[in-house]
Amino acid sequence: MTKSMDKTFVLAGDIGGTKTNLGLFLKGQERPVPTVIETFSSQNTPDLEHIIRQFLEIHPMPVTHACFGIAGPVVNGKSKTTNLPWNISEDRIKKQFNFHHVKLINDLTATAMAIPLLNQDEFFPLNQAGSLKDRNLALIAPGTGLGKAMLIYQNGRYLPVPSEGGHADFAPNNEAEMKLWRYLHQHYGHVSIERVVSGSGLVNIYNWLKDSGRLNEPDWLKPKLKAMDPAKVITEAALASKDPGCVEALNMFVSIFGAVAGNLALTGMTTGGVYLGGGIPPKILSKLKEAIFMEAFTNKGRFKGFLEKIPVKVVLNDKAALIGAAYCATMVI
Repeated sequence: MTKSMDKTFVLAGDIGGTKTNLGLFLKGQERPVPTVIETFSSQNTPDLEHIIRQFLEIHPMPVTHACFGIAGPVVNGKSKTTNLPWNISEDRIKKQFNFHHVKLINDLTATAMAIPLLNQDEFFPLNQAGSLKDRNLALIAPGTGLGKAMLIYQNGRYLPVPSEGGHADFAPNNEAEMKLWRYLHQHYGHVSIERVVSGSGLVNIYNWLKDSGRLNEPDWLKPKLKAMDPAKVITEAALASKDPGCVEALNMFVSIFGAVAGNLALTGMTTGGVYLGGGIPPKILSKLKEAIFMEAFTNKGRFKGFLEKIPVKVVLNDKAALIGAAYCATMVI
């Protein structure tokens, strides 16, 4: 455990479309030290302030500095969350709770800031490429949505670069993916990468396979898909090899995920590594270990050899965004 340096508590938050994690941290020598972490449902709550109030009632500690990683773009200290009807403001939180300093950052920026602070056992490597120190890093994180961020190494430190690249265009790579694109274009108009590489994206792939007659949905699966989270049902059936249609959907998801991660590596020249964050990668680790992901990642024509030298790792610590937000809050103390 990292030693704490003083008793100044910071409040850190990871605000997602499904759940919100809040934690109190102390400044540490290597990284912030958590003292308490609570999880709240985002979707049953009117706003972030409501959750902060609940948290501070349970844990009435003196807090002066706070940072929140938000699933959505942050502009001039304000954010409208992408998958929630929330408008969040640094000034409003600062005034309501009498904090000295409040910072909103994109949730992927928060996770990216944590990556240099994490230990090797908090990652799972998908290839044997050696990590190069002091080079650019990329983060791609599918969960409720799809987030991307980069850490650009400059003048002896990492500078986080926020991104809304999950909403860039989905680029099909083969005939089947072109047909999937057409299907989604009819449903949504603009087909972003998030429409394919996310929890709902996996369901979109499965629905296309079903609606185009490429799979026969077994009778035992229909009620499960209606009663439970369909992405979870499809994933579990695929990983247990219970249904070939679910296996095909997950294979296609992983292949597209790999291609998108390879694109990000090229865009940012992230020779220091590509990190897979978010809720989904740790849950499908056994599938990511298969050849599908890395084949798609390196399938870039003349740049195949270049991409084979880039380490690709799954982030196993599900509190990485919270650690990054806490680190951001401690930077100004």
